[in-house]
Amino acid sequence: MLNVTDIPAAEHPHSFPELTITRCCFSPAQSPFFTYGICYLDVVTIDSAHLVASVVQKSGHRTLRVALVADHQDRNQLHELLHGKVVEAALPHEWLQSTYLSVDLPPGTDPATLREALKAPAQAGALHWEIDS
Repeated sequence: MLNVTDIPAAEHPHSFPELTITRCCFSPAQSPFFTYGICYLDVVTIDSAHLVASVVQKSGHRTLRVALVADHQDRNQLHELLHGKVVEAALPHEWLQSTYLSVDLPPGTDPATLREALKAPAQAGALHWEIDS
């Protein structure tokens, strides 16, 4: 996570003029794999245990998460297919161990092409997916 207070407000590319960012607010610097309810560039607070306590400002981004079934016979082919679709769509993304995919869906992004690519493999039990906002 990025501590947005470490960057002068005038230089912060994703500043929210209606907010006063304090030392307790952070913004994820990537699309989260396993954290629900927050997305890339949301502004969040943390508690004393350094866990997300609340969302102060939603960025409008959404996160597409895909988990390939590790022992599925088509996992490698699905990885290549999905990687190609995400690159073709020019969407920021990240893979974890070639099994988990996190895709940032900026405001206004229509994920219909990706949804269509996920439908048949999901029905075949080869992957699980969701979109979080």
